[in-house]
Amino acid sequence: MSGLRIGITIGLHSADETLWNNGIKQNAVFLAETLRHCPGVASTTLVNTTAVPVTTALPWDLQRWPTAMFQDVKDQLDLVIELGGQIDAERTNYLKSRGVRLVSYCCGFEYIHAAEAMIFGKVLWDGNLFVNSRYDDLWFIPQVAGNSQSYLEVLRRVSGRVVPFVWSPVFLDGQSRNLPHGGVYQPHDGPRRLTVMEPNINIVKFCLYPALIAELAYRERPQDIKVLQVANALQMAQNHVDFIALMNQLDIVRGHKAVFTGRHDTPTFLAQETDVVISHQLENPLNYFYLEVCWQGYALIHNATLCARLGYYYEGNDAHAGARRLIEAIDLHDQNAHEYRERQRELIRSYLPDNPEVVSTYQTLLDELMNRPIR
Repeated sequence: MSGLRIGITIGLHSADETLWNNGIKQNAVFLAETLRHCPGVASTTLVNTTAVPVTTALPWDLQRWPTAMFQDVKDQLDLVIELGGQIDAERTNYLKSRGVRLVSYCCGFEYIHAAEAMIFGKVLWDGNLFVNSRYDDLWFIPQVAGNSQSYLEVLRRVSGRVVPFVWSPVFLDGQSRNLPHGGVYQPHDGPRRLTVMEPNINIVKFCLYPALIAELAYRERPQDIKVLQVANALQMAQNHVDFIALMNQLDIVRGHKAVFTGRHDTPTFLAQETDVVISHQLENPLNYFYLEVCWQGYALIHNATLCARLGYYYEGNDAHAGARRLIEAIDLHDQNAHEYRERQRELIRSYLPDNPEVVSTYQTLLDELMNRPIR
């Protein structure tokens, strides 16, 4: 195989769509960057599947990561990786008629989204569910494979495989360039500013356990904690009576040391308002946010098993263990801040798009895929 032309789908909602509202656009760009390094790949193109026009208003370099409308490149591709924009039945039939391979790159918690929607009366598909059974392969990033791989394999009638997770600091560096010290953590005296930035849109990444971890540390060392900031929680703090009642049980809230805010730009909020980040996950053991925090040298208190060597790891749902790691970070982090940041970056290099093992694995996946009969 040589000269493979690959399209990676995105679904634009606006011509100047931000990269920070969710990870899907970044995921597409990072995958494109990875495949560019594969020796058997001639080109990678981000392919928009919606009617929103592709313009220079997009927040990435269109020379480095070419981006086009589906109809403009549909005859110029050998492989389409469906990532951020779904290929419908008509487009699938057209691609297949040309001998194009079709891969689903699975990077969302599809089983969890479906289960929560049905249990809690939300509507995902409005009855118009299209399950594509003509994929040539399913590629799962590691953190979603445990909950969604079998679910999607059954529905799509094809087996899948776990593929390397990829990330790059390119957008983080760009967003941080004009921040003081490039957004990198700076040691300082005085009590610590604690930050929780879970999305709070489902149980996978929710702010309750981080708040409990902060509470335990505050009970033991109130003088060392300046504030607990819980982002993406303003609506709950203002309107959800049970959330309000629960938070009011905590000393850190009663002591007026906790604030509940809306959404924030991650690099800016870290640089301007944060010393320590506290996180918790269920079924999401690897995440861009963890890498962003650690790359910039901030102390990350977390329970993400797939990156347990990063930051200050605690196991499972053990708030007491999390509080011990938080106190450890309060006491020791600033003494070794530079060494910590360098160690984090060295560990994160295993996820970078130019990592030789990552590139080799993706080249092998492509070779195997193109050598199989098309479905």
